Amino acid sequence: MTPLALFVAFVSFKLADLIGKPLGPLVPATAVVVGAFDVIVLVLTSGRDPGIIPRNLRPPESDVDASGQQDSVASSGAGRSLPPTRDEYVNGVVVKVKYCHTCLLYRPPRCSHCSVCNNCVERFDHHCPWVGQCIGKRNYRFFFMFISSTTFLCLYVFGFCWVNLLLIARKYGCGLGGAVVESPVSGFLIVYTFVTAWFVGGLTAFHSYLVCTNQTTYENFRYRYERKANPYNRGVAANIAEIFLSPIPASKNDFRARVAVDHYYDSAPSGQYYYTYSLGPLSSESKISFNTRGSLSFDMAQASFDLGYSGKRTSAAAVDDDDSSSDFGDIYRGAGAGDLERGATQQPRHSIFGRTPRKADDVAEGAVEKFGHYGAAAGRLHAVV
Repeated sequence: MTPLALFVAFVSFKLADLIGKPLGPLVPATAVVVGAFDVIVLVLTSGRDPGIIPRNLRPPESDVDASGQQDSVASSGAGRSLPPTRDEYVNGVVVKVKYCHTCLLYRPPRCSHCSVCNNCVERFDHHCPWVGQCIGKRNYRFFFMFISSTTFLCLYVFGFCWVNLLLIARKYGCGLGGAVVESPVSGFLIVYTFVTAWFVGGLTAFHSYLVCTNQTTYENFRYRYERKANPYNRGVAANIAEIFLSPIPASKNDFRARVAVDHYYDSAPSGQYYYTYSLGPLSSESKISFNTRGSLSFDMAQASFDLGYSGKRTSAAAVDDDDSSSDFGDIYRGAGAGDLERGATQQPRHSIFGRTPRKADDVAEGAVEKFGHYGAAAGRLHAVV
């Protein structure tokens, strides 16, 4: 937007006078209109739900597919490093869909779990750090419009800055060097847009190819259709119509709804208590929740706790209590399953709260002291049987 503002303010109006009517006034008008459109599609890309699939609270019930093989989380057994799959038919072609251990659901075809957003996204294309959002089924067309309009702006500014320098050189009878001295902004914008156009132009060309072949960036980089037919490719015209003319499905999420925390603990085994210390409305960088799980004891002072920490993650690893191969399965050492049943206290291998592990009450008290400006709610204790 800054180079565009420089072009409109210091180049376009002078260029309009040099060109004259009726075409001259169209130079700044076109730049302003396309720039406004570029901002609008950027906001639609970044602020729209890309197609997040809501998580399940519990794993799906076991199911037996047509081949007679049981398809469930429990059936994966020791092979949990490879998520269980099941077959679905897309345009007569068998497509395997994977089970997501984080969202507790079987991903629909073309759905993938974003390791940055930590959500399963329909027709996942990629996570774009430049717009701060996943690109998926509900915002891909706006993303394509954004990069293509940005490419058009780069080429537009680049071309008319050259026209401006040539007209200045003709008017004053000087060379290009003298024209650049007369309009230094034009010289700067030529260099800037020349460099930028290679990036956004290459990105636009690549996604134009993806649109015509009905692929996603994720599928293309995985070479998913290198040696077999693409079941989603219906021809160039039909593929373009599917991307730009098909209705956008409604969001499956109510982002304004209140977050229910307790129901995540409703399935706790009988004889165990779950406690959550909420630290209030912290930012995403500092948001921390302390979860403590105590073994059966009605004497709160005698309960043994397993202290956990949850913060912002960039991976989509599954975390199961009995999965020693998971990313967090080996965090705690020194106590076996039998010890846990007898109420032994686990010691974290790398304690995030200091070299010496502290009790849950001390941790909660310290959290209240650290985040006390969020009010008394910071140390609020919730218990679910």
